[in-house]
Amino acid sequence: MTRPGKIRVMLVDDHAVVRVGYRLLLSHQADIEVSCEAETGEGACEKFLTQRPDVVVMDLNLPGIGGLAAVRRIVGRDPEARILVFSIHDEPVYVSRALEAGALGYISKSCEPELLVLAVRTVAEGKPFLEPALESKMAHASVSSHARLESLTPREFDVLCLLARGLSTREIASELRLSAKTVANYITLIKEKLNVGTTAELVRLAYQSRLVPD
Repeated sequence: MTRPGKIRVMLVDDHAVVRVGYRLLLSHQADIEVSCEAETGEGACEKFLTQRPDVVVMDLNLPGIGGLAAVRRIVGRDPEARILVFSIHDEPVYVSRALEAGALGYISKSCEPELLVLAVRTVAEGKPFLEPALESKMAHASVSSHARLESLTPREFDVLCLLARGLSTREIASELRLSAKTVANYITLIKEKLNVGTTAELVRLAYQSRLVPD
């Protein structure tokens, strides 16, 4: 059932201009209001506990702990949390990871604006929502192409995604707020788990698994 009154939404995105656009879109709906915003995963977790929004609209590319870890942390504290992932990533592996983390819905930033409104309303009712185009991709995704990634922890997955985007060890450390040594250790563990010998092979595997948008 939809909670009484307006649907209170928390927007989580590290780009202020992007949040302004989403806020304008959602605030024009009679039944929706943006009650708070956050620009990091840690900030989202803190504000969720104090503001208790009905729906969290969560980006995945966030500084600090990242969107996937933030989803896990919020759901770990409140299993009834209603989180809608709204991401540039439309690859099946990201969708699977987000849903496994506890997100109730997932849409891509390339979708029509009206779909965001529909998704917020649906998730607010406690119902799952998956963008039709993503649902089709999930249905046709090769299980084998992602099976090797299942052994990675959420943090290892984050490191691999950033590595595939071309970031150096120090840049990844800065992005995730870790030490360069810790990131180097993660890369070593990832290579062992995925049975690859070089960073170039890791990046190639990431591209084959569509961790990097075309």
